[in-house]
Amino acid sequence: MVMNIGHFRTKLEEERVRLEGQLKKIASPDADVPGEWNPKTPDLNPMISDANELSDTFEELDNEVGIEYQLEARLKEVMAGLDRIKRGVFGKCDIDGEDIPEARLEANPAARTCIKHARDISSGE
Repeated sequence: MVMNIGHFRTKLEEERVRLEGQLKKIASPDADVPGEWNPKTPDLNPMISDANELSDTFEELDNEVGIEYQLEARLKEVMAGLDRIKRGVFGKCDIDGEDIPEARLEANPAARTCIKHARDISSGE
């Protein structure tokens, strides 16, 4: 069975657009490092006298930094998937070069490995 690369390119492009849209709400592209994002900092008013309000502002920033980190990491995976399509190696396991099952790519089109090797990587083998 021949894999429909165009289908996966479309899925990856749609996810790229969605991730970039989410990132733009809480971060801005780093002008010095392409592909990197910097969280937007809230307007810190030094005149705030309420400790709870200031604490809430820092908590919100901390949450957004965590979200930005996750979105940026996923965007890098998606961009790497698009790059693998360009290089003609999409759908091949990075570890052994075997085909990644289409069902896995449907679930995660940015997958770099088959399930077996994904488990090996996550368990530290």
